[in-house]
Amino acid sequence: MRIAVGQKIPSVKIKQATPEGPRDVDPAELFAGKKVIMFSLPGAFTSTCSTKHLPGYLARYDELRAKGVDLIACLSVNDQHVMQAWAAAQGVGNKIAMLADGAATFTRALGIEREISDMGTRAHRGVFVIEDGVVKSIEMDPPGTFEASAAESCLLRL
Repeated sequence: MRIAVGQKIPSVKIKQATPEGPRDVDPAELFAGKKVIMFSLPGAFTSTCSTKHLPGYLARYDELRAKGVDLIACLSVNDQHVMQAWAAAQGVGNKIAMLADGAATFTRALGIEREISDMGTRAHRGVFVIEDGVVKSIEMDPPGTFEASAAESCLLRL
């Protein structure tokens, strides 16, 4: 069952890929007391994710921060090493919290998992607005599309 507006972000342990290396993180704790934009995507180094989704949030970083966003997070069902390499290749630095959900624990807890025939379990492409750990809005793209979760669309809803 998919998490709903008004519900709290589940408490689970996953990894966050940082420029200094991976670290354990609980998204519920990471998001506490903050206004967060978390976008989910099918996979690091995949075409739309690498050419549009993540780059869009990097390009709109200052605009999102100006709208009161404290933290931007990217969630993918990839291990921390892949997420760290992808962050380095995309020039993320410390602008976006790269959440590596290698076992899809957080993705399943959110109810946004999907099976992709040649990739296995992945996250649906979407975007969440979270305030102090509570989901305020959810926009999910239908499989094979990219619109609702784009940084530009997110900005229009803030």
